[in-house]
Amino acid sequence: MSEQIAQHLGQRIITRDLKPGERIQELKVAGDLNVSRGSVREALLIMQRRHLVEIFPRRGAVVSGLTAESVNNLYDIYIDLLCMLGRKVLERWSGEELGGVMGQVRELQAVIDALNSNSADAAEQVIDAGFGVMRYAYRLVENPFLEETLENFRPAISRTYFVALENFREEIVETATFFRQLADAATAGDADRLQAVIQAFGEHQRQQVLSILREEEIA
Repeated sequence: MSEQIAQHLGQRIITRDLKPGERIQELKVAGDLNVSRGSVREALLIMQRRHLVEIFPRRGAVVSGLTAESVNNLYDIYIDLLCMLGRKVLERWSGEELGGVMGQVRELQAVIDALNSNSADAAEQVIDAGFGVMRYAYRLVENPFLEETLENFRPAISRTYFVALENFREEIVETATFFRQLADAATAGDADRLQAVIQAFGEHQRQQVLSILREEEIA
């Protein structure tokens, strides 16, 4: 129950329905969702570990801010973890055995092709499809520690990714291109190219989010 509540509230933060600095009231959430305050309290602790909220004495839980420092800290670690996942995939599987990666990328492309890029849920669907490719990679690597670590990053990275997709609709096309390049490098067994593709897209996305934060500060 606590995990379900955390996912529900986390999605509202990711999509910016709950804004940075906004207070999350335990009693109101418990009433709205018809759950106990204890379950809500546990959910908020889960969200705190995922860096979506901050909890203060006597003030309670507040949606965490999205700052240049937090974005840089996040991408510094996340890019390295994705590179590690890519290397582990290639260490365990040859190019011929990675045909399923292309299948996952085709599914992602189908999702993108079917979208109206101006629809409200376009960003959410692209994010979910992208993580579907990652989940496929988890099964290939079979490293529960790496999988758990990356999944714990998912809410925070989804939050920044949503910001980029919401402000730069061309990012949807960029995402499709990224996964095609990723699949090509993987099936070719080219670890260096795979790492370069991950680093280039990660840095591109980091700069997109930072530029949006700078604009919001000026506004």
